Amino acid sequence: MTTIRLTRMGRKKRPFYRIVVTDSRKRRDSGWIESIGYYNPMTEPATVKVDEERLAYWKSVGAQMSEKVKKITSK
Repeated sequence: MTTIRLTRMGRKKRPFYRIVVTDSRKRRDSGWIESIGYYNPMTEPATVKVDEERLAYWKSVGAQMSEKVKKITSK
């Protein structure tokens, strides 16, 4: 099954996350199918950019969103 989740980027104590589509069996930071946005919690307010068209496509073909991605994209 495919899932839409965060993958960690950035350096130590300065996290930056990409919103990616990946196989649910893969590890958090291993290979992904497509990057559809990013999330930066270190800015004030937190920066979120998502390609809504690609998000809608992946949801339409059955990809499941992680709880954190649901939370940050619903704002």
